[in-house]
Amino acid sequence: MHDTIRRIDRISRGIGLLVAGTALLTAGGIASAATYKGTAVRIGKGTARIVVHNDKSGKPSSVAVMMTPGALKGLPTALNKKTAEGSWEYALPMPKHGPKTGYTHVVIDWNPHGHPPPHVYTVPHFDFHFYGISAAAVKKVSFRGPKDPATKVSNRALVPPDYKVIPETAVNEMGVHAVDLAAPEFHGKPFTATFIYGYDKGQMTFVEPMVTLAYFNTKPNLSLPVKTPAQYSRPGYYPTRYSVRHDANSKAYLVALDGLKHWGKK
Repeated sequence: MHDTIRRIDRISRGIGLLVAGTALLTAGGIASAATYKGTAVRIGKGTARIVVHNDKSGKPSSVAVMMTPGALKGLPTALNKKTAEGSWEYALPMPKHGPKTGYTHVVIDWNPHGHPPPHVYTVPHFDFHFYGISAAAVKKVSFRGPKDPATKVSNRALVPPDYKVIPETAVNEMGVHAVDLAAPEFHGKPFTATFIYGYDKGQMTFVEPMVTLAYFNTKPNLSLPVKTPAQYSRPGYYPTRYSVRHDANSKAYLVALDGLKHWGKK
């Protein structure tokens, strides 16, 4: 009888542990790959939105801007008199749900006449600013010319190999830019797509793929490594690759930060 009671007790304890383990699994959730989409914003005759993919562990693996085919049509051809470089700006909100990426929002700048430097980026193109600071903080970014200390980046660990911060590229309500001097467009090749870093007051504030309208119209399938700095200014998931591609199934165009790796304290 006593042996029977002890066996029942052991079984009960085992069932209790199993139930407790199941409860923990239920409470903690079982991570799986998923896709999260932000609100679509009108651009041209189409829309653009942010799309975040996470992997099976629940960590973000890609942050992308997805544009419908109409977004490349019906765009303004005149300069915008309300912005410093004549660009037309479209602010995209992050998805309301999903993993935290470190990015607060994305601003697409459509540059109908391009922007400096001359004969390099002076062709119609899009700038995709993935910001790590709030929209309110972006609005406060201002410079008093290229000699303003706010254009300087004294911590070289924040600047990738081959990149140079150009004080003359400082733009109010945006930042100062670092360009890859080894990029093809600085060596006699036409500008198609490139990757830029942005700063304000010595801190990195955004990363920026730039893509020409002409290149989008080729329906590209581009994926390139990103030259990365030794440090970043704030925790987040930063790209080791970026891609510009046309998805034949959805007919959408995507500009994505890929191969994300976390930097800083979580």
